[in-house]
Order: sequence, then C-alpha cells, then structure tokens
Amino acid sequence: MHTPASRDGWLPIALAPDDCDLELGKIRNAGIESPRFSCRSKSGLWYNAWTDEAVLVHPTHWRSWRL
Repeated sequence: MHTPASRDGWLPIALAPDDCDLELGKIRNAGIESPRFSCRSKSGLWYNAWTDEAVLVHPTHWRSWRL
C-alpha cells in the first residue's frame, strides 16, 4: 500500500525511519506544528538530534529535516 506525502511533505508518524534526522509534527487547529530542532527515534523514544536529550513529544507526522 502506497501512502503519498501531503503537499508539504508530511508523512504519518507510523512510517518514520529510525536513526535519521527528522522534523516532527503534530496536528493542531492551525495545521501541523513542529519543534525548531531535528529529532531522531532510538528504541521507540524521540531525542533532540542536536543535544541527544530525550524529548517528550507525541508526533502525528514527520518529514525529512531541512536546514
């Protein structure tokens, strides 16, 4: 089954790869909001890719991190 990305590149979080710098997003009233830093998934937990600190997020979407 092919799941296309949205027009702005967001994909469902269930398809997020491990150990890659990603931009995470969560659906809000005004659209998808994201933190200002890249994240990585390790063993099912999300980490700030710059500081390697665990972050408490519950994302619904992801896309490749772009500088």
